[in-house]
Amino acid sequence: MTVFSATSPRSSRTNAKMNAKMSAKARARTHLVPLALTGVFAASAIGLVAYLLWPTWSTGGTDAPDKLPVSVGGTLFNLPISAIRMKIQRHSGPQERIDLDFLYPSLEAPSGPTHVTADTVDTAMQPIDRIFLSIAAHHDALSPEQRTTTIYPRYLDPSARLPDDGLTMRSFRSDTPYDGEDLYSAGSPALTARCMRDAATPGMCLSERRVGGADLTFRFPRSWLSQWRGVAEAMDRLTAQLRGPKG
Repeated sequence: MTVFSATSPRSSRTNAKMNAKMSAKARARTHLVPLALTGVFAASAIGLVAYLLWPTWSTGGTDAPDKLPVSVGGTLFNLPISAIRMKIQRHSGPQERIDLDFLYPSLEAPSGPTHVTADTVDTAMQPIDRIFLSIAAHHDALSPEQRTTTIYPRYLDPSARLPDDGLTMRSFRSDTPYDGEDLYSAGSPALTARCMRDAATPGMCLSERRVGGADLTFRFPRSWLSQWRGVAEAMDRLTAQLRGPKG
């Protein structure tokens, strides 16, 4: 007796196609597993590197350091974060210039900026209680000492006032680039300051000194010169406090 198969050629072809599709899907899944594992490992590695390289300091928090190591002109300074006036400068590493201010006479870093509102605008002109400091790379420019001894004398009035409490003042001539300014100097403690005269706004003084590859420029109200020894000593203390290890 002859036995006929119940499976037709057409059905066999359909089954073969289905089996091929299932095999292709299985192979695709097999390839996706290593790719997925590779992606997980790569993401983990990137996260680990980012964690290790992410700065460990911040400007807030009880565990955050209150100072930043900053290099200006190749000279290292340790600067209080809250004394740095511009947020863009609040990072460690090399910088071309950095601007700070400190409360005077305590020389503490200010806790925050002073905001002027509509209620206080009429009384906003309060006495300045801060000494301002800019630290900038000098790139071998003329030093403050050289300007004092070789440049300024060319523009000074020949006459000089007698020292007042050890402080000597000489005026710049009106036909010079320093018109409206006076030069103050003292020997002990050492002080040299170029000061604007009081006008619609209080006169300000500028005193410079060189430390390594950086020039430090202090600015303070001219009225403080009535206690000039305290100002000179404050600038000396700040210079010593901010200077990092000399190596």
